Amino acid sequence: MTTTLANTVKPSDATPGVAHRAVVFARKRPATVVAGAFVLLLVVTAIFAPVLAPYDPYAQEVVNRLQPPSAAHLLGTDDYGRDVLSRLIFGTRISLQASLQAVTLALVLGLPLGVIAGYRGGWVDTALTRLMDALMSAPSLVLAITIVAVLGSGITNAMLAVGLVMAPRFYRVARASTMDVRGDTYIEASVALGCSTFRTIGRHILPNVMPPIVLVISVSLGTAVAAEASLSFLGLGAAPPAASWGAMLSTAASNMALAPYLVWPPGVMIFLTVLAFTYLGDGVRRALTRSRNAGN
Repeated sequence: MTTTLANTVKPSDATPGVAHRAVVFARKRPATVVAGAFVLLLVVTAIFAPVLAPYDPYAQEVVNRLQPPSAAHLLGTDDYGRDVLSRLIFGTRISLQASLQAVTLALVLGLPLGVIAGYRGGWVDTALTRLMDALMSAPSLVLAITIVAVLGSGITNAMLAVGLVMAPRFYRVARASTMDVRGDTYIEASVALGCSTFRTIGRHILPNVMPPIVLVISVSLGTAVAAEASLSFLGLGAAPPAASWGAMLSTAASNMALAPYLVWPPGVMIFLTVLAFTYLGDGVRRALTRSRNAGN
């Protein structure tokens, strides 16, 4: 009997199952896998930027300014003779850090307020919703520029403004998801058993709120990358000589007639990053929703 049980359950038996599920997921959602691989590549590039960059991104060689792509400079040089590829690599670090700052602030502000408003209802819901509606009534980029104008330019203030502008989208999704589940039987049973409000929210409401929030986080990361680039393009984000994709676009716009190739590296990277975050968030949301439904 002991030998039979030992032969029946083996640690290695679980490995093919995990590998099989990974293969099935990759076949069903290749776009999500590609997007995840691209985001992972961005993270690795940001971490190891000093090692990967072939040149110092801030070193100026005016005699080599506006050189087209070559074997020495694969993406050419900008108007100060700085290597475009090196600045593009270091710009990955700035873009990811800035987007994380903005989305973290938006999540911290919007998620708890949305859950509280959806769960409590009444005047609390009305007051918080009116506040968020007021933030959403103004054009987001204009409001961000106004906040930066008050606080001063700089990447930290720019991302503070972007995070504040994005907070209402987290609030609305969290509020709507909470209102969908607050009348369910298991929520009423939790309250009837004497669970505190914090325990009910933490154990029963948040797990149901997180799948759509994950999608909002991912899409907002891409939006924050584009917003940082926009503010840096206008001179309100990363201060020179920081290697920001938006600042690189500004340089490209100033030298479009002499070096049109400068616009492609930062422009393509911004486009691909926003697209990757969108596809990755949608895939993770679907996986979380399917796992939750299977658990129920």
